[in-house]
Amino acid sequence: MAALTRPGPHDDAGPARAVPRIRVPRSRTGRRKSVLAALTSSRPPDRTAPGGPGSMRGTARAGLAGLAGAGVGAAAQFATVVLVTRGTDRQTAGAFFTSTALCLTAAGILRLDAGNGLVRLIARSHPLGYGPARGYVRAAFVPVAALSLAVAAVAVLRPADPASRVLAAALPAVVCADVAVAATRGFGAMRPTVLLTGLFLPSAQLAGVTLVLWAAHTGAGGPAPAAVNTGAFVNTVEPVDAVTLTALAAAWAWPYAVVLATAALWLRRRLPRGPRPPGAALDLWRDTWPRSAAAALQSVFQRLDVLVVAALAGPAEAAVYTAATRFKVVGQLAGQGLAQAVQPGLVRALAGGDLPRARALYQSATMWLVVPTWPIWLGYAAFAPWLLGVFGDGYASGVPVALVLAGTMMAATACGMADVALSAAGHTRSSLANLVAAVATTVALDVLLVPSAGVLGAALGWSGGTLVKNLLPLWRIHRRYGLRPFGAHSVAALTPWRPPRRTASPPASADMNDADRGADGDLCHATDHDADHDADRDPGHDPGSAAERGAGGEPGRRAGGRR
Repeated sequence: MAALTRPGPHDDAGPARAVPRIRVPRSRTGRRKSVLAALTSSRPPDRTAPGGPGSMRGTARAGLAGLAGAGVGAAAQFATVVLVTRGTDRQTAGAFFTSTALCLTAAGILRLDAGNGLVRLIARSHPLGYGPARGYVRAAFVPVAALSLAVAAVAVLRPADPASRVLAAALPAVVCADVAVAATRGFGAMRPTVLLTGLFLPSAQLAGVTLVLWAAHTGAGGPAPAAVNTGAFVNTVEPVDAVTLTALAAAWAWPYAVVLATAALWLRRRLPRGPRPPGAALDLWRDTWPRSAAAALQSVFQRLDVLVVAALAGPAEAAVYTAATRFKVVGQLAGQGLAQAVQPGLVRALAGGDLPRARALYQSATMWLVVPTWPIWLGYAAFAPWLLGVFGDGYASGVPVALVLAGTMMAATACGMADVALSAAGHTRSSLANLVAAVATTVALDVLLVPSAGVLGAALGWSGGTLVKNLLPLWRIHRRYGLRPFGAHSVAALTPWRPPRRTASPPASADMNDADRGADGDLCHATDHDADHDADRDPGHDPGSAAERGAGGEPGRRAGGRR
């Protein structure tokens, strides 16, 4: 495949580089008038207009919305953990955290990365008025729902505690809710994601857990007070009754059904009506299935540490570890919120060979990630002994874990969304290899350190895997494309949401205007080859198992095709 060289006036990485154009499968429906006739009455906005979804200012607004939702969600999740740790003993809290971690891990595997596949293909159908989108949504939900229902049925029928059965029954809703919300982002809409998964879901879980623990404490509708904690949300050695644990699981799971129903209604109103396009399932899964393995690995990596601690050190240690690493969700949610806003722009920029815009997006997103989160990590490291005391007696032993967490997350956020950029450029095989290396590092260190060092060993194992997961893709994108997390666009990234000054004429060489131009490359004109690569949405969900695309490497290297 021929490489495209596109120099930019603000290219801060030296000589122009050869950038491979990402190959995108053409829609089998073509550009037909019948599809355009199915457009809704509201015309999609101009993505390249100043302040529009494709501009840097529009991306900044979407990123801020994602960060706001992430902040509220992180606060609600933190409060939920505090209530559980103070309202139950450590054994019960550890069992609850382990069960929910196992449920989310299974859901991440069963999603088959269908949500990210829908984001990519629905976004590509924008020039066709989203005509093929309905077919893509159906093709994604049928196998995902069938598989999750089958697994849930097997899990419910197996002999297990009632709480595990409740979470198994909720598994299809957990899986399908994430896919449905992801599909809304394919239309360029961030509001459903922010409102449903960023605000409503964690807030509803917090409210449900609060009611359950209040009922258990007062004895209303729960077991006898002698079987529950009697110290007004103070830890005791008495375990809660199984009924209370089951109620906690139900309170945590029920909001997923509301999220699924609401997202489904939003999609039903937004999807154009019309005949189902032929080959929609083939287009979707041919483009998505290679990434399913990577999505499964990522889901395992995110919660592997909690499961390993519970298996090797017991549920009480798992409770301490979960409490000490609770602030980890701040970085995860912040990165996810930014990735959801920036990923479409990175895909368009790298697909069109617009390396200056890709560099601006990457450096801006890194700055947006570092500025709000580094003060949190520094404060957490400084005040860890007092903050961990909020969770109750016995949790101060997690202070070393908090210090390891703070340092690792600062290093990870300084790398920026390196894996998102790597996968957006089409190097999904490299992304999968990086993730495999990270999981292998975590497992090896956990097995070696947890039996002797306990929760600190698990923290060191997670830290090693996280550093591998971030540094490998950072090295890769710097070597191939000259992308680095900090540069000429870092300082400017702090000002794109300010109101523009009124001038007689726009500046001829402003960075923002230069970045805004060409934001929405026409992906449908790319060559039709095997669809085994594309972007994913977050440093979290890494695509996988696909052939790498060649690129011009270091500065001065002769542009070439595939390696």
